[in-house]
Amino acid sequence: MLVQTRLAQCFVASCRSRFVVRSVHTQVRAVTKSRSLKPLLWCSALAISAALALKRTVHLDSEVVPDDAGEETRIDPATSIAFPTTLRIPSKTPLPTFTLVGVGVRTVSFLGIKVYSVGFYADLANPKLNIPKSASPEEKVEHIVRNSACVLRIVPTRSTSYSHLRDGFMRTMQARLLLSKKRGSLSPEEEFAVQSPLRKFKSIFPNTPLAKHTPLDIMLAPPSLDSKQPRSLVIRDLGAVQSNWLATEFVLAYFEGDGLSPPLKQSVISALNNFGK
Repeated sequence: MLVQTRLAQCFVASCRSRFVVRSVHTQVRAVTKSRSLKPLLWCSALAISAALALKRTVHLDSEVVPDDAGEETRIDPATSIAFPTTLRIPSKTPLPTFTLVGVGVRTVSFLGIKVYSVGFYADLANPKLNIPKSASPEEKVEHIVRNSACVLRIVPTRSTSYSHLRDGFMRTMQARLLLSKKRGSLSPEEEFAVQSPLRKFKSIFPNTPLAKHTPLDIMLAPPSLDSKQPRSLVIRDLGAVQSNWLATEFVLAYFEGDGLSPPLKQSVISALNNFGK
């Protein structure tokens, strides 16, 4: 009887021990599972947040949105850089309010590196713009450039330098010079006369950095009333060059053929389809 009692006590103790061990194992597994789930839950939350964030930042082509100050802007869809839909440039002499016609990105090399976004502004309220609605968009662009003030706003997508932009501008103007000679629209005398303005234009740009997203405005001044004064190409805060050929050809280069920025040209052409009287 004593032996049976002891065996019974051992059996009960054994059962209790197994129950405790099982309970401990169960709790450990529960805690481990809970801990292992936490990273999964965080990852899921982050993934959902990222998806929602991406959904909110999708831009339509040249989307018009108000900025923090309530001013309307258009977004370059390739760079997400914003351009105000109207531009007012402070000046001692009164300047018109410029209207944003189109935006686009300038890319270089076969890799398609995005150098800057560019917006084309024009004085569309100018009464001298007597453009028939039936004219082609290309003809409308040329008429605007040759007969009124306009602005190219250039905004670098990454930190660069004025000299880097200057070198690109100079290559463009040299190409325009060769094209004008080939077309016979530039006489030897005119070619010689334009060399001095080209040198001055090159010297205007300093050898200093230009931070990304810093606007550089280049304005083509309107023709003078008496047509005797050559037109000015004004690089805001840097200087100006007077030359009818240089001033107009610099702007028209953005619309020759596919343009220096095909998206800009397409945007401008689309905007001017129904413009005119």
